[in-house]
Amino acid sequence: MTSQSFLFQQDRVDLHRALEIFIRLGLLALLLGSCLLILRPFLPLIAWGIIIAVAGEPAHGKLQRMVGGRGTLSAVLFTLALLAVLMVPVIFLAGTLVEGGQSLAAYLREGRLTIPPPPPRLETWPIIGVPVKNAWSSLSTNLTEVLQRFTPQIKSVIAALLAASAGLGLAVLQFALSILLAGVLLANPRRATEITRSLANRLLGQRGPEFEQLVGSTIRNVTTGILGVALIQTIFAALGFLVVGLAGAGLWIIAFFLAAVLQVGVVVLIPALIYVLATASTTKAAIFLVWCVIVGLMDNVLKPILLGRGAAVPLAVVFLGAIGGFVAMGLIGLFVGAIILSVGYKLFLAWLDDSTAAAAR
Repeated sequence: MTSQSFLFQQDRVDLHRALEIFIRLGLLALLLGSCLLILRPFLPLIAWGIIIAVAGEPAHGKLQRMVGGRGTLSAVLFTLALLAVLMVPVIFLAGTLVEGGQSLAAYLREGRLTIPPPPPRLETWPIIGVPVKNAWSSLSTNLTEVLQRFTPQIKSVIAALLAASAGLGLAVLQFALSILLAGVLLANPRRATEITRSLANRLLGQRGPEFEQLVGSTIRNVTTGILGVALIQTIFAALGFLVVGLAGAGLWIIAFFLAAVLQVGVVVLIPALIYVLATASTTKAAIFLVWCVIVGLMDNVLKPILLGRGAAVPLAVVFLGAIGGFVAMGLIGLFVGAIILSVGYKLFLAWLDDSTAAAAR
């Protein structure tokens, strides 16, 4: 065999090998793409279930020791507790919406829908006092004409509210299923740990356990720091809303919780405070003002305690993660996005530190 024919034969072998590798990679990519396409509707649910399981593992461990080491029983009790935490505010909100809708329908049917005139002191407020008083007076004196003038806008708002209600119901279902998934993972922690450890070792080699621990601690700290602080603030804000007798308190509470997750809970407190200042007595309004200031500043004390040292994540990362997650995955993405982006941020910093240390050596 001449050298030329040998090279030609070698080229054919290399071409055949390259073609075989290309076909294998193509089939693998097709399989992975098909799996992702099938699981796409469930990815937010699965991600949130994993996050709940990782974040709740220390509490579940304590509960398991309290029930004598019975993992299945502790997982069931933990799941039921989380479902109760989810359903209580949902039932409260649903009751508020139903009651408010029935009252509004009765007022419209009987022609008793009226708006009281604005309080005299409203006009003395700087900048916004006069415009708010004029708009309020217009609604108070001729509500029917105003409603007729803005009928198209009102219809669009009602349609948007109905769509939001349907989306909220779907989000509640997703949260419930995520909690059930977390319960299944917590009931079989050894198997879940083996899978995550094998995956980390496969992807990251010798540094797999280190990055696995970093991901777990970041998820726990950020989940506690974001959701824990938001939940505590919401509880205190809800007490203020209920004591002061704020109309539609359920909606205010849900709105404040979502805003607190975005780290902007004060945005909800401001209109609530304006309403109370305009409608309540001076003493009640002053007390509510002090209470709002306490609630608004509460995160400055709670975050350093719950977020943990060395696990702090910039506000911009949390905000962008929550907004991006909400746009991409809906309401559940508001929570998943913030935590996933925070984990990515911490892993990126760890990778940069490792690269810098390697370059220094």
